[in-house]
Amino acid sequence: MSRWSGVWYAAVAVASTAVIWKGSGFFDGASERLARYYGVPPIIRGAVIAAIGSSMPELSSTVLATVVHGQFDLGVGAIVGSAVFNILVIPAVSALSRRQELEASRELVYKEAQFYMLAVSVLLLTFAFAVIYAPVGNGRLVGTVTRPLALVPVGLYGLYVFIQYQDFADYDGEHLETVAVGRRWLELGLGLVLIVVAVEGLVRAAIGFGDLLGTPSFVWGLVIVAAGTSLPDLFVSLRAVDDGNGGVTSVANVLGSNTFDLLVAVPAGVLVVGAAPVDFAAAVPMMACLTVATLVLFTLLRTDLSLTDREACALLGAYAAFVGWIVLETAGVSGVLPVV
Repeated sequence: MSRWSGVWYAAVAVASTAVIWKGSGFFDGASERLARYYGVPPIIRGAVIAAIGSSMPELSSTVLATVVHGQFDLGVGAIVGSAVFNILVIPAVSALSRRQELEASRELVYKEAQFYMLAVSVLLLTFAFAVIYAPVGNGRLVGTVTRPLALVPVGLYGLYVFIQYQDFADYDGEHLETVAVGRRWLELGLGLVLIVVAVEGLVRAAIGFGDLLGTPSFVWGLVIVAAGTSLPDLFVSLRAVDDGNGGVTSVANVLGSNTFDLLVAVPAGVLVVGAAPVDFAAAVPMMACLTVATLVLFTLLRTDLSLTDREACALLGAYAAFVGWIVLETAGVSGVLPVV
């Protein structure tokens, strides 16, 4: 019975990932065409429009995990795992697919990167405030994230959008006139429905694997839900490499998507239900992995403002090490993450 249960959960995860891919294709394609229609500049298309569109799976995973299943940590694990995937895998695959160096801009490396690091710090600080000011009192580092605390990262994202809007206000780009606007908005709605249904399947598969193997479900969120929900980001970035600003738009999408995930997708479930517990002992190692992955990417990008094939392979090797650590945690060898 356990073997067939595992096969069933694996089949659900694969099918859900395929549906997410299809739904995200509708969502991302429509949002990209609408952005071009309204004359949005390339870096904002990557950092805001494409980032939010490709982050719908992550947003859905957090809301469903918290609201439907009462597992906020699973949602956080999915977000962090997805962010690590975005940081290490997407730029590497984008660089290798171009058969030339993936170029970045000074504005991207400094402006977007600095704000993204600020997002990581603010989210971790929010979790620390939850443990300090709203402890659960079970002898562990567990606190309650309330709506007021959840509004802190959301407010920072509002500042991020405002900064991007200031760039947009000074931009005079071409408008794409041959867009069926009404049809594209309908495609946005259809894509969103498909994404929500498929993400629920991924969340159930992660919970099922956790129960089946006696491991915390958020560990499976770091891998199963994260990989499934990150495919749209990979899809958007690979499509962007064909543009003249492909390198900039691709990396901007990664940073913008992760910024949205950390500042909006994570607190979204809390804003719906009102409060949710967070295990600080689990959050810190996960955020540490994300921070290290981010530093590795920024260090490689800063050299000549480009990413070579060798550097891309180094990023893929770093992600392989991350997955290896998750495997050791699942097998009970590492023991860094708390057992619940």
